[in-house]
Amino acid sequence: MKHTYTITGMTCNGCKASVEKKLNTLPEVKIASVNLEKSEAIIEMSSHIPIEKLQSTLSDKYSISEKNIFNTSSDIKTEDKSDLQQLFPLFLIFSYIIAASILLNNNPWNETSFMLDFMGLFYIVFSFFKLLDLKGFPESFKMYDPLAKVFPAYGWIYPFIEVTLGILFLMRIEIPIALITTLIVLGITTIGVTKTLLNKKSIQCACLGTALKLPMTKATFIENSIMIVMAIVMLIKTYN
Repeated sequence: MKHTYTITGMTCNGCKASVEKKLNTLPEVKIASVNLEKSEAIIEMSSHIPIEKLQSTLSDKYSISEKNIFNTSSDIKTEDKSDLQQLFPLFLIFSYIIAASILLNNNPWNETSFMLDFMGLFYIVFSFFKLLDLKGFPESFKMYDPLAKVFPAYGWIYPFIEVTLGILFLMRIEIPIALITTLIVLGITTIGVTKTLLNKKSIQCACLGTALKLPMTKATFIENSIMIVMAIVMLIKTYN
């Protein structure tokens, strides 16, 4: 017999593998297959397994429940969402950051201050979402960031690096150091994003932490590139 279950709390392929492994350890389970994108598991079992037993097999991070057949139509709609629809929260946040940066430097207009404020607000806002789930972010981040893969601790301190950089830009403190750090940090991440896109891997982007489920797309590459270009432009202005 096969049953379909909804599983919440999964944020990356590491989570998927962990849940799948745990479910397959149950003696009644013939095979359990987990789909990260759909947040569900299809379990073929030899005999019925109480939902309580399935839940006790998983860590507290995950929650499993039986799939509600009445939600089929809504699930289909979710699957059919385009990348643009899924990335709407990212575009909305970017719009707010741009608008705030323009308003802060509108009268009189100052291009340099606009870029510094944009970069500062970018870091502060994006770090906020990462800190909402500091426990889950490192696992998702190391799926594509080369440095986080080698040094897992980097994923834990990364949100705090963003907070620090945000403060430096907004307070106009040690700008050259902040710009160079931006090039290094985002440069490393962009390399990982590029490799992921070229390999056509389907993983969750951790740019806004795990609070919002965003797919890894070209938009992630573009957002990092914008920050890198701004950092380069500001460094040229600083040393000219």
